[in-house]
Amino acid sequence: MPVHRVVVAGAAGRMGRAAIRTIARRDDMVLVGALGRASSVGQDAGTVAGVGTLGVPIGADLADLFLAARPTVLVDLSRGEAVAGHADVALDHRVPVVIGATGMPAEDTARLGARCRAEGIGVLVAPNFALGAILMMEFATRAARFFPHVEVTELHHDRKRDAPSGTAARTARLIAAARGAAPPPAVPETEMVPGARGGLVDGVRVHSVRLPGLVAHQEVLFGAAGQTLLIRHDSVSEESFMPGLVLAIERVGALHDLVEGLEHILDL
Repeated sequence: MPVHRVVVAGAAGRMGRAAIRTIARRDDMVLVGALGRASSVGQDAGTVAGVGTLGVPIGADLADLFLAARPTVLVDLSRGEAVAGHADVALDHRVPVVIGATGMPAEDTARLGARCRAEGIGVLVAPNFALGAILMMEFATRAARFFPHVEVTELHHDRKRDAPSGTAARTARLIAAARGAAPPPAVPETEMVPGARGGLVDGVRVHSVRLPGLVAHQEVLFGAAGQTLLIRHDSVSEESFMPGLVLAIERVGALHDLVEGLEHILDL
């Protein structure tokens, strides 16, 4: 059984710590490097994640980690502005990348995609690793063919910086592609407070909520004459994302392009 040698970027964050706990429990994966914020550098990644000493100190330079650790996959759960540079380091070493961070600029995604195709190395960009969230998007896409009136509401903890979430934006784009042109409003609308009707992603209304106590939640509400249809997914802890992350680590090596969305490696 091949053992995946994993470097985790964003190791001291909530998702990074959950990823390290998951990797530490598995026989087919080993944490060989960790990249984190300045306040965590030098600490043992396992201690920070709450699983005891792993002998892997959190570092500050990804290029140095790659030279020392010889990983076979990079898992990047850090902030969007740093992700493209991290991916470039991995591709320099011909190592595939799993990106769970959101907020990466579209131009960076396009550039990395071109490089992946040219070099035949896989990058998987997943706005959400929760398998339930993937199914939510799949069901919403199917429903959009029959219910063109739809709005998306995503709810997250108050430490999330980007709005809307990557999952909500992707859901809206998938809905828009499935339903075609947005139906016109029943009456002319006037926002008495700017932003009260949310933002538009490819013609789909998207609303963002940020409150303490939340983790990651999304609902897609469809309306038609005499009926509504609600599709909702709730992640109540970071552990909900781990089965999908494991699948991504296992399968990214078979990709030869940049792929957006975990659904592309699932048999849907």
